Amino acid sequence: MPNRTLTAPLGFRVAAVKAGLKASGNLDLGLIVSDVPCRGAAVFSTNKIVSPTIIVNREHVRAGRVQAVFVNAGNANSCTGTRGLRDVHSICRQISKALRINPSQVLVNSTGIIGEYLPMSKVRTGIEMALSGLSRSAGAGKDLSRAIMTTDTRPKSACRNIKISGKTIQIAGICKGSGMIAPNMATMLGFITTDADITSALLRRALREAVAVTFNKVSVDNHNSTNDGVIVMASGLADNRSISKPSDSYKVFARALWEVCDDLARQIAADGEGATCAVTVRVTGAATPAQAHNAVRAIVDSPLVRTAFHGADPNWGRIISAVGYSRVKFHPEKLSCKIAGTSVYRHGRPCPFDHKKLSRKMKAKEWYVEVNLGAGRYWDFCYTCDLSREYVTINADYHT
Repeated sequence: MPNRTLTAPLGFRVAAVKAGLKASGNLDLGLIVSDVPCRGAAVFSTNKIVSPTIIVNREHVRAGRVQAVFVNAGNANSCTGTRGLRDVHSICRQISKALRINPSQVLVNSTGIIGEYLPMSKVRTGIEMALSGLSRSAGAGKDLSRAIMTTDTRPKSACRNIKISGKTIQIAGICKGSGMIAPNMATMLGFITTDADITSALLRRALREAVAVTFNKVSVDNHNSTNDGVIVMASGLADNRSISKPSDSYKVFARALWEVCDDLARQIAADGEGATCAVTVRVTGAATPAQAHNAVRAIVDSPLVRTAFHGADPNWGRIISAVGYSRVKFHPEKLSCKIAGTSVYRHGRPCPFDHKKLSRKMKAKEWYVEVNLGAGRYWDFCYTCDLSREYVTINADYHT
């Protein structure tokens, strides 16, 4: 089978090891290393409380050159003050010394429990093991996608191949995300490699535009994380004519990057903590883009709506009432709603439908909710999931 992991694009090696950071003893620390300095871009959490990893990464990625990415799971190194910051710099120094690169070319990522210091002796040993185990194999790429998992039930990856100026370009991505997910960037950890030759400015633009309509459209529990971000590294080794302006070549690249991000975002929604189904909520007919966004958020942020999803209960009244308190402009006599393709409310009146048949459709792994406000031409959407009993169990017992 073809390699569809982070090592598929030319120039990348990865490794994943067991450093003892997860109580389970599973893979929990990894590295992504490029043979050459990469054009780099990233989008980070908008939470005002952020891990020292975000503070350092924001500074390092500003220069647009990245050659190594570190990640650990099981410990977020968040709310750890100056000690946490020193630990991040220590990780950068250790990796940069071994690879003979500048510490500013190293990005550090952590995920897991907030408020605990990194066990640096385990981290240092883990880095040494990872450095000695760097590989271009698909197996190593798959191991890394598992190493970054926390409450995820399965690894998440995506890959696309495109042609630009006669050269094959590969874009591959992995991510982790299951809980503490809200559409406000960032809500997970995502790592993307590509061998495209593209300027830093256009790489940043393509990532920012892709994130806005993919990862920023995912909500599991409306809780924005302290740690997370999406990082893309472009080695330039595909030997395509450099993408240096917003040309047709840029559009082809940007579309493929969006496809990778969208694939990963959908996988996060489907793997929300305790989720049994993925639901896309789409609002149309809004007076402004902001009002479309606010209406969508009112629906997906409602525990009553999301628990109805879990029970396969076509309780459209919860959806309509959420729109009502969203404070957006609409005409009640024009308001309409469909659940899993079935009209349940049309032009301000309930529609006759087969409740049992619709309930069976809502037990599918993926379906849609569509609401038309009848007030304009703008629309928005969100990827979400049901809110289950298992979600409560996972998060009640997460720390203890």
